[in-house]
Formats: sequence, C-alpha cells, structure tokens
Amino acid sequence: MNFTEIAKARQSCRKYDSTRAVEQEKINAILEAARLAPSACNGQPYHLTVCTGDAARAAAKATMGLGMNKFAADAPVLIVISEEDYVASAAFGAKVKGNDYRSIDIGILAAYITAEASAQELGSCILGWLDDAKLREICGVGHPVRLVITIGYPASDDALRDKKRKNLSELATFK
Repeated sequence: MNFTEIAKARQSCRKYDSTRAVEQEKINAILEAARLAPSACNGQPYHLTVCTGDAARAAAKATMGLGMNKFAADAPVLIVISEEDYVASAAFGAKVKGNDYRSIDIGILAAYITAEASAQELGSCILGWLDDAKLREICGVGHPVRLVITIGYPASDDALRDKKRKNLSELATFK
C-alpha cells in the first residue's frame, strides 16, 4: 500500500474488535515508524508508553471523562505520548522564534503512528481528551501527556466512511 492509499483508507476508528489482540510484530512496526518520524533538530521531544491489558484499560478510562471516548475501552493497545524536554538546539530555536516545536513534533509523530497502523491493517484514533494526572500515574511519567492513540483491529461492521474534506482550491494556493 502506498502513502496515498493509506491516506484514503485511514480513518479514526471508534469501533474495535475487542476479541482480537494486536500482534507484537505489528506493534513493533508501528514503534519503528514512530522512531523514524522527523522532529525539530531530531530532538524527538516525546516518550511513548505502550499500554496493553490492565494498563490499556486504565489508560482508556483516563480518556473517558464526561462520557467521551467510550470506544477506547475496546482498543487492545493504547499508545500514550508524553512531551519531553527539548534538546538544546531546539530549545534555542523555540525561544528565538517564539514557537513551541514540540507540539508540531508530536503531531508528526501521531501521523506516522496512525499511518503505519493503517499499513498494518489496524485501526487507530488520536485522542486529545484525557486526564493528564491519571495517565502520568498509570504510565509512570513525569512530563505532560499530550495525546493517546488507540490501536486495534476495527470491528467487522466499521465500514470506511466517505471523507469530508475541503476542496483542494480551498486548501492550497499556487503563487
């Protein structure tokens, strides 16, 4: 599958087959793609905690405040992404330019993770609604948790939805 095919096939999965575990080799492939994701000054200012079993259930619960993300309970794998400190060169650039590049780097990382999940024929969903304090405790991390990505096999009735996107003419300008 080439990248355009992955982009067309990938969607936020909100209905997982809770009876199917994700094979370790597929998790490893996703983590390898994450390792290769570009970041400012190659600083990789993040840490990934892969939660399965009881840890996945606890992490899922920490994304369900106010009735949100109930589907996360059926995902067998949750990748919790915490923001780490900058490397010195990226910290300098952030200060000079007034831009926190870590959030950009984490967004790129999430795109790599979800693209590779699709290449592995897995569903994924990026969650930003989360309880930072609970996730830090579950994962044993001291830095802020920025995203959680659910991963698993989509349920058999989770059909590919039509993509609703802006027309290219609304999105891009040629000069």
